[in-house]
Amino acid sequence: MARIARHPIALAAATATVVALGAGALALPAVAAEGSSSGIELKNGTLDWGVKESFRKYVTGIAAGSIEATDGATQAADNGAFTFTDGTGTYDTTTHGTDTAFKGAVRFASKAHGFDIKISDVKVVTSGSTGHIDADVSLNGTVQDDIEFATLDLSAVRPGQGAGGAMTFKDIPATLTADGAAAFNGMYKEGTALDAATLTVTAASPSTSSPTPTKTPEATPTETATTSPSPSTGGSDSPSPSASTTTKPADAVSGEVVDGNLDWGVKESFRTYITGPIAGGKVELSGGAAKNGSVYRFGDASGSYDADAKSLDAKFAGKVRFLGHEEDGAYALDLQFSDLHVTAKGTSGKLVADVSSKDRESGKVTTYDDLTVATLKLGSGDLTAKDDIVELDGAAATLTADGAKAFGGFYEAGAALDPVTAAVSLDEGAALPAGSGGSNGSTSGGTSGSTSGGAGTTGGTGTTGSTVGGSLASTGADVPAGPLAAAAALVVAAGAGTVFATRRRRAQQA
Repeated sequence: MARIARHPIALAAATATVVALGAGALALPAVAAEGSSSGIELKNGTLDWGVKESFRKYVTGIAAGSIEATDGATQAADNGAFTFTDGTGTYDTTTHGTDTAFKGAVRFASKAHGFDIKISDVKVVTSGSTGHIDADVSLNGTVQDDIEFATLDLSAVRPGQGAGGAMTFKDIPATLTADGAAAFNGMYKEGTALDAATLTVTAASPSTSSPTPTKTPEATPTETATTSPSPSTGGSDSPSPSASTTTKPADAVSGEVVDGNLDWGVKESFRTYITGPIAGGKVELSGGAAKNGSVYRFGDASGSYDADAKSLDAKFAGKVRFLGHEEDGAYALDLQFSDLHVTAKGTSGKLVADVSSKDRESGKVTTYDDLTVATLKLGSGDLTAKDDIVELDGAAATLTADGAKAFGGFYEAGAALDPVTAAVSLDEGAALPAGSGGSNGSTSGGTSGSTSGGAGTTGGTGTTGSTVGGSLASTGADVPAGPLAAAAALVVAAGAGTVFATRRRRAQQA
């Protein structure tokens, strides 16, 4: 395809975001606009983007495949991110929209798992604080041209200035679009987080005269905007007066936790991988844990709450066990979480659990007691007692270094896990909020009684361990064997991906 910039991209966001964040005038040199009423040419652009780290690990790991970066793209050492080069495009000085196209292609292939995926003709487009990554994507020989593969969110990105007047947008959050999901056979859902992208662009100056910085024309509107900040903006360097006023509800009281539930799915893509055609496994719940919608509910909470300190210490009963890759009647992948424990204060906290993990190569089971699996980021309204109920509403969970070890190192520290939602009561008569999916005890993988560490046991139903072909009832996919394998690979990538080793601990709590 012709390598022509077609949409808006980043310099616009550069100006818009700089203004919005009050970072000053990181604008293009005035001389760059000479000879053009509304457009500035961009040159020497680069896009650093790894697509999805866990997918790269899966391809070169369990899939025994290969990754090739060609036609101008390069890959960092140790299976790192990709750099797409020689970006050219335009910056519209009127709309502050930019559009840049890059050279390079990346190919992921595995004969063992039957997929061949190529991403090429990559373009980045931004307008204001939003944008998207476009690309040609081929899956097992079928090409989809110029699709909007990922959306970009520059609202919290502070642009920087590099050598030669280059403008850099570092670590832009990227999210898979519906078209991107379709290009991957729907095995990644729309909205799945991809690797963050870093964009660098440089204005091509038609003149050799000394450039003089010019202030962005957006200054006046921005000054007006900053006088009435939007409630949707997260934190800012200068907190608004209204944000500093806190009112403690009259019914906020300290006390012992008498009951409660915690809802957590561990990681969505991991669940899909376990029950998909590659792992061919199942999920077992026991000890009071039950299926609640698409996630798992742990109940029978105990602990304490301090209203003055806005702190919570709560433990929850139940176990969730993931079994996959059945070999000779036993499961090579065997990972269990139990005795979940949340400690939180203010807007931060941690999720602790007993974890057991089976090493796929050696078959050795390792147990971790009271392992800090994830750090939690709470909302400002959490940890406030209302009607003797304290809630955590979708607290963001980030994998710790210790948690990464429990996952056999296939997730790196900092990976996003499923959010944690919890509600505990401080009075026997207080009514806990109903779960979105109810507390049905059945699971897609079946629920056996108690589960034990070590080699997997039978219990519930599961698919066979074959890696190609078959149906994918658990995810609703109905596709031919070849594309299905490719898609399944992506699920793995999504973060579930490669096989693990996990650990185990006391079989407790009945």
